[in-house]
Amino acid sequence: MSRRKIKKKPMAEINVVPYIDVMLVLLVVFMVTAPLLMQGVRVDLPQAPSAPIDDTDDEPLIVSVKTDGSYYINLGKDQKQPKPMAEIRDTVAKVLRQQPQTLVLVWGDTDVDYGKVVALMTELQAAGAPSVGLVTEPPVL
Repeated sequence: MSRRKIKKKPMAEINVVPYIDVMLVLLVVFMVTAPLLMQGVRVDLPQAPSAPIDDTDDEPLIVSVKTDGSYYINLGKDQKQPKPMAEIRDTVAKVLRQQPQTLVLVWGDTDVDYGKVVALMTELQAAGAPSVGLVTEPPVL
């Protein structure tokens, strides 16, 4: 019996299955790490039905108020250290002088005194913030 040698034509297709596997692994990694990238002080935000803010490329300036009335700002190397109100006002004023379109948001804990939040918003407006947004959690249904 004679065997014929069959010539195979070179295959010009790329096997994309390994690339899809890598893409799915990266997707899972990014989905897990994305919530961890949110920086700031942990506060218990109040729940309220509200519309989301417009999505911009600029990172907003976030000032947090904890239950004990201490203030924090998401700028600089020591973001987890409480700051006095005068330092926060000066920092916000400097940022807004350089980038006037920066969005200023307040994260107020659910149990914080209402007067502390109002005082903070007044100081932020005095520093040059045209409007100050309050961050809330969507209600749980």
